[in-house]
Amino acid sequence: MAVETMTTPRSALPNAYTNITAREIDFVSRFTSNWDALRSILGIMRPIRKAPGTQLASYKASVALEDGNVPAGAVIPYSKATVEKVAYDDLTIEKYAKAVPIEDVEKYGAAIAVQKSDEEFLNVLQNTVLTRFYTFLNTGSLTESVGTWQMALAMAKGKVLDKFQQMRKSVSNVVGFANVLDFYEYLGNAQITVQTAFGLTYVQNFMGYSTLFLLSAPDVERGKVIALPVENIDLYYIDPSDSEFAQLGLDYTVQGETSLIGFHANGNYSTAVGESFAIMGMALWAEYLDGIAVITVAGE
Repeated sequence: MAVETMTTPRSALPNAYTNITAREIDFVSRFTSNWDALRSILGIMRPIRKAPGTQLASYKASVALEDGNVPAGAVIPYSKATVEKVAYDDLTIEKYAKAVPIEDVEKYGAAIAVQKSDEEFLNVLQNTVLTRFYTFLNTGSLTESVGTWQMALAMAKGKVLDKFQQMRKSVSNVVGFANVLDFYEYLGNAQITVQTAFGLTYVQNFMGYSTLFLLSAPDVERGKVIALPVENIDLYYIDPSDSEFAQLGLDYTVQGETSLIGFHANGNYSTAVGESFAIMGMALWAEYLDGIAVITVAGE
């Protein structure tokens, strides 16, 4: 099948096309703003950009220290230093497309047919990244079973603090993830301020956690608490505006210094539909899998 191309530059197109560009800017701006809010809540520093042709990896160094009590004039023994490369699963560029037929605009109006579907498109893209993150968190290797949900909260935080202390690494804050039903069952009639952002429900400064996220199953099952230090959370991304992608003639709208998503919209006259295209390559990861505590309540 022949590949269709658009050779007319955007600046030469009529004003109607400018409105589509405004739609693109609104889409990527809201997506970026939501992720900035989540980064602030989680305490993540600047996202890490993956350059084309590179592999995501971290490096763990260990030193077997020799005895420093060396007699005068004796040869000082070398302490053996070892550096181990730990490669992550590579990021992949995910490509999505959405089409709204002209009949839907005539039937429902653009405010519903276009704007509402754009909003839902954005939400499901965000949730795709978060769902993978929750699945990853559940594979944490600091595990234990305790008797109560309150003890699970305490033990989860204690486990990660103990682990990072053993590694001689500092921890500023610990975030937790718990089932929302467990949280309200524990609270009973107690009043506490719960906040929402990015489609998430969370409470801050709760029982030693800087933030406790309240999720539903299957993201976090009942009787389970997950915890990790904010220093153990990284956001990696592929820049959709990378110049090497632009050489293919693909022109995506992005936002800000950190381009997390690319969005493009145009009308297809051959099918009378409005097409929307989004590309992204994002992943929330923990550098240390053994720095994630997954504590379960016995009997649940």
